[in-house]
Amino acid sequence: MAEPILVISCEHAANYVPQEFRRLFTGREDVLDTHRGYDLGGVELASELSRDFSAPLFLSEVTRLLVDCNRSPHNRALWSEFTRSLAPEQKDYLLQRFYEPFRRTLGERVAAAVAAGQPVLHLGVHSFTPVLNGRARRTVLGLLYDPRRPAEAAFAGAWQKSLRDGWPGLRVRRNYPYRGVNDCHQNSLRRRFPDPTYLALEFEVNQVLLPVDSAPWRDVRDAAEKSLREVMADFDWWDGGSGFGGAGKTIRP
Repeated sequence: MAEPILVISCEHAANYVPQEFRRLFTGREDVLDTHRGYDLGGVELASELSRDFSAPLFLSEVTRLLVDCNRSPHNRALWSEFTRSLAPEQKDYLLQRFYEPFRRTLGERVAAAVAAGQPVLHLGVHSFTPVLNGRARRTVLGLLYDPRRPAEAAFAGAWQKSLRDGWPGLRVRRNYPYRGVNDCHQNSLRRRFPDPTYLALEFEVNQVLLPVDSAPWRDVRDAAEKSLREVMADFDWWDGGSGFGGAGKTIRP
């Protein structure tokens, strides 16, 4: 089996708004700095894991409140209340400038690896707010996957076990706080590439651990890196391979 590769993405990496769209947030600029604007801590964690594993990194460039790079074109949540009423040509601009290049560039990287006979593990890094709609979320880490894909399910189970064994007391759940089969970027790639040629997992971190320089965040960040390395080295699907190819650089449209 050819050496597999790891690719890392962060679909909600930024809260940036281009100048021509800033008027949409007049008087509401503060929302851009909340969990609604982007995944707090997500880009830092994704970048560090990319460096740890010398894995290519794919980052979105604008706030999800302009266009959500983790949603399909048919999903109403692709647009927020700030952009839903934009003219069609303005929506087309956002799609062509930010959404489509992000998805296309990552998809081309996966396709090239698969064509070369290299299996791909795609890790999407996200974070979630500790309280949503008045309900506390006490889980620290979530591993999202598609249970209909046996290799993904096995990998998620092995990763959860590694985290729990190595860091007793760490609250880790699978398919929480969201379901792995919900509409997301990785589901579009699952439709193109079969299991186990392509494995997709989303790694969700509770924002209660922030800031990123705090001891709790650093502890969980180290747990993520060490446990992922362990699972990749031992997981039978990888044919025993522990080396992951990649450019180790951020890839932007």
